[in-house]
Amino acid sequence: MKHSNPPALHPPTGYSHVVEVVARRTLYVSGQIALDAEGRLVGPDNLLLQTTQVFENLRTALAASEAGLRDVVKLTVFLADASQLAAFREARDRFFQVPLPACSLVEVSRLARPDLLIEVEAVAVIE
Repeated sequence: MKHSNPPALHPPTGYSHVVEVVARRTLYVSGQIALDAEGRLVGPDNLLLQTTQVFENLRTALAASEAGLRDVVKLTVFLADASQLAAFREARDRFFQVPLPACSLVEVSRLARPDLLIEVEAVAVIE
């Protein structure tokens, strides 16, 4: 994989502009939400705790295919309140290291359940 941030684009804040991949196997992970293994919501009204659970769930989903967070090339983040971006970034930075995957973030009016604050889907490539 090759991560790049072309100088003609603005400096990214917490993601890579481009991730070039020569793929062997590609994994598409459905949107992960803040439910634990028993289906209980983790962190009601707390984006930091919900995001932490989301990334734990993502790590578990990837491990089932013998992959890890290091293999993630693209994240799509759905936030109920984009003004809480700092809490998302704090949790994300505990799970991902530079070079960061490409990322899109979208503020949505509602997720699948009204108590969910975040959902994250991912694309990973195993070389």
